[in-house]
Amino acid sequence: MHIGILTLSISLPGCRSLKEKRQRMGGLHERFGRHPAVAVCESGELDRLEASEWTFVAVATSGPKVEALLAEIEDKVQRGVDGRVLAATRELL
Repeated sequence: MHIGILTLSISLPGCRSLKEKRQRMGGLHERFGRHPAVAVCESGELDRLEASEWTFVAVATSGPKVEALLAEIEDKVQRGVDGRVLAATRELL
């Protein structure tokens, strides 16, 4: 088994409430948490309204499959979140 970790730092300019922050993040946990090979959590910037950090852990039978899954997640987040991805870090275990 191969494991990959993707951490995304997201800027949410102009966000004024926790409710707005949840709406702008677009239900990342529900969307990606349904995939049987992916675990997802909001891992940082919990107290800041204008920023969010999310970590995704993917498991697959090969390294390229993990990389493809993480690339797909990153692409969907960049297109589906009302914010800007400032940083994306990947780690393969």
